[in-house]
Amino acid sequence: MDGIILINKTKGCTSHDVVYKVKKMLNEKVGHTGTLDPMATGVLPLLIGKGTLCSKYLINHDKKYQVVLQLGKKTTTADSEGEIIEEDIIEVQMLDEVNITKVLKSFIGQQEQIPPIYSAIKVNGKKLYEYARSGQKVEIKPRTIEIYDIKLLNINKELKQISFEVSCSKGTYIRSLCEDIAKSMHTIGFMQELHRIQVGNFKIEDTITVDELEAKFKENTIEKSKSFISIEQLFNQNEKIELDNKKLQLFINGVKLSFDMPDGVYRIYNKAFVGIGIVEKGLLKRDIVL
Repeated sequence: MDGIILINKTKGCTSHDVVYKVKKMLNEKVGHTGTLDPMATGVLPLLIGKGTLCSKYLINHDKKYQVVLQLGKKTTTADSEGEIIEEDIIEVQMLDEVNITKVLKSFIGQQEQIPPIYSAIKVNGKKLYEYARSGQKVEIKPRTIEIYDIKLLNINKELKQISFEVSCSKGTYIRSLCEDIAKSMHTIGFMQELHRIQVGNFKIEDTITVDELEAKFKENTIEKSKSFISIEQLFNQNEKIELDNKKLQLFINGVKLSFDMPDGVYRIYNKAFVGIGIVEKGLLKRDIVL
């Protein structure tokens, strides 16, 4: 089995846990294109078999999330997993819909964001959360991210929570965004809930849980599911190149072939789908072969 399975990750398990379970279930090589925190839920694309060779084409995907921001409290980890280290009073007027919408919209665009200390970003070969756990201080450099859109979904005045949906670039930390939004509202806050509803073109409505995947595995129907995307389907927007038997053998053996076509990624066929090739400066080279 070679391709991508769209998993709907449940709360409480790590992305590594999901990879381990699916790898053991399918007895295939399995990888993913970006982790979700244990408390987060939603779209987690898993690369299966030779689908793992597609990771370089997927790592820069934009993301879309639904978020619950808890106002009036700050935690050590900027999410609900951490200890509360500060509290603030949230006045009723702070939860005005017009004001909150204005604050949210002010975050649209490119900006510098400081990642949370509890993250896997490495500084001097050491992950930030390792510095945090040992009580060491470290300089965290800001990173350029972009918020494409952000909209208010709900205001819970009783719980002092706001829910919003955000579309953003790769590398955006929603925990940091939540703290920054709270700061713009002249208070403090943390990420209470996080639900990823889209990664690139992969949407939450096309996902399945690990339990549902196991049922389909037993029925031998995984590849018929809308949650499975073959390598051919993944590149269905790319132009195709048809190779005869002689050129196919050379292609498979890693020989570069002369092709007068624009530089780019192509689907390779020999009547049936063979794999993926790259044309650079008039030469076609092998990339992924099934």
